Amino acid sequence: MIARIQTLYLFLAALLAAGSMALPFWSVTAEQQFLFSDFSLYTGAGALFVTGSYAAGIFSPLTALAAIAAIFLYKNRQIQRSFITLGILLFLGDLLSGLTAAHFMNQHFQALAPEVTHRPEAGFFILLPEPVLFWLAMKGVVKDEKIANAYKRL
Repeated sequence: MIARIQTLYLFLAALLAAGSMALPFWSVTAEQQFLFSDFSLYTGAGALFVTGSYAAGIFSPLTALAAIAAIFLYKNRQIQRSFITLGILLFLGDLLSGLTAAHFMNQHFQALAPEVTHRPEAGFFILLPEPVLFWLAMKGVVKDEKIANAYKRL
């Protein structure tokens, strides 16, 4: 049955993961403002910045796909729980790769100009509710499992 509360949680997590790709993740202001988002390229920022940026661009859609796939695996709750766990791990990869790229971009601009300010942008904040939504979905799946096992005993 697809009409369960964990479906809503997983759908919202997928929307947030997909939305984080469209919004800037971090900004650095040296003499002008530079916005960092998925697949951002700045010459001279370094290989680790490019790697982190591309990794964030890969983890975001994979997180959304894992959440959408978990919605349609409602008949097999064990695999659904595995996909939710995978979604949490992909979220962590997305967040850490984005923070790594933001750190190396900040270091690059600090080497060029001493007056550098940096701050998170909307793409960062839109990611933060994802693990809570995955956790709530996992609780719903476990609750359904308990109900199903109770009916099996009868």
